[in-house]
Amino acid sequence: MSLNQPEKLQAMESPRSICHVVAVPYPGRGHVNPMMNLCKLLCSKTPNIVISFVVTEEWLGFISSDDKPVNVRFRTIPNVIPSELDRANNFPAFIAAVLTKMEAPFEDLLDRLELPVAAIIADTYVAWTVRVGQRRNIPVASLWTMSASVFSIFDHFNLLVQNHHFPADLSEQGNDRVDYIPGLTPICLADLPTILYGSDRQVLHIALDCVSSVPKAQYLLFTTVYELEFQVIDVLKANLPFPVYAIGPSIPYLDLKQPCSTTTLNGPDYLQWLDLQPRGSVLYVSLGSFLSVSAAQMDEIVAGVQDSGVRYLWVSRGDSSRFKDCCGSQGVVVPWCDQLRVLCHSSVGGFWTHCGFNSTLEAVYAGVPMLTFPIFMDQNPNSKQIVEDWKVGWRVKKNKVGEGEHLVSREEIAELVRRFLDFESMEQMEMRQRAWKVRETCQTAIAKGGSTDINLDAFIKDISERHHH
Repeated sequence: MSLNQPEKLQAMESPRSICHVVAVPYPGRGHVNPMMNLCKLLCSKTPNIVISFVVTEEWLGFISSDDKPVNVRFRTIPNVIPSELDRANNFPAFIAAVLTKMEAPFEDLLDRLELPVAAIIADTYVAWTVRVGQRRNIPVASLWTMSASVFSIFDHFNLLVQNHHFPADLSEQGNDRVDYIPGLTPICLADLPTILYGSDRQVLHIALDCVSSVPKAQYLLFTTVYELEFQVIDVLKANLPFPVYAIGPSIPYLDLKQPCSTTTLNGPDYLQWLDLQPRGSVLYVSLGSFLSVSAAQMDEIVAGVQDSGVRYLWVSRGDSSRFKDCCGSQGVVVPWCDQLRVLCHSSVGGFWTHCGFNSTLEAVYAGVPMLTFPIFMDQNPNSKQIVEDWKVGWRVKKNKVGEGEHLVSREEIAELVRRFLDFESMEQMEMRQRAWKVRETCQTAIAKGGSTDINLDAFIKDISERHHH
């Protein structure tokens, strides 16, 4: 994919006035999306930025039709990693390929780019970009797409070891409080990332290696909002040898200004259905794919939400057959939706979420209370933040520490969902008010003169000045 003619001319006229950034997301949907959202934000700030967004040929197939600014161009490397469609089958092998197979074709691509590169923005989990930047004297900004708190947990892993909290047996120590990680409020061992104690532990060393490579970069970018995690970010700012910028929420809020991209004449059917529902009456449910929850638990969730009598919009990316008897006028099941647009809809009163960080930020931006159902990796600490720190959600399952899955019954779920969307309840009213306050915090951060706005400007100014010197 070469530069088209006008861009080539522009580049020849004044390449020095152009700030050319190369963006390298980790190849996973939860990483590609925030990287693209950051690129959109950078382009909205200045016309002088050109971004080469580097993905594998397979990933280009997934995202080539997505909306993007004209100054973002896709550039590809060959499919040197396992397919996205079955990466879950052997996650350690997938990560190993990302860390070892992409570097050489990426360097080949750099050699073919027409414009000199002012900076590389790379996901923290493609840590080899830091070495490439060092070899070529190109500054690297490491983009961390989880919460700043989770970064700090990995960054202070040695404290877990010193305090005999790693390795640990959660069935005995799960309720132990970890109260010594700088900037973090106390957290139970069982609420730490599953990569520390669960079956994902085989990739823990990779996460720790990637985090330990960050101080060799020139910037650290967080997709979070400064005010939501300021204590942690202030500690990291004090300890890291370079600028740390919170540029979040790195979610597609700029797209809300456009009409919905999947429009039929009047917008997608699910938006029309939402328009017909009473204010705050709908529970939005999105749990990732069915693989993420056992079939037995998913059956209980479906039956429980159904038995609650509450209206729902459910994104089911897998087999929808278990819904066949249960929708009617009470609910709508779709394979995909414009999630941020849905969360911002006035009829949505709550979000049942697996607590991925992008989804968490979208709910926070929309001011929607959450029912948290974390499954793996950083979702546990995100759930803890939502429920205990920001107080804008409830846990679906209490931490049952020990072996085996604790099944939450349909009766428990039905009762919880009814209470969660009970607008008469004082407890609910107070939680909605807190969610609205957190929403205002986000809106203030991205507005002119807010923390996100100032940090984006400072980052662009810094990489442009470095480049022009």
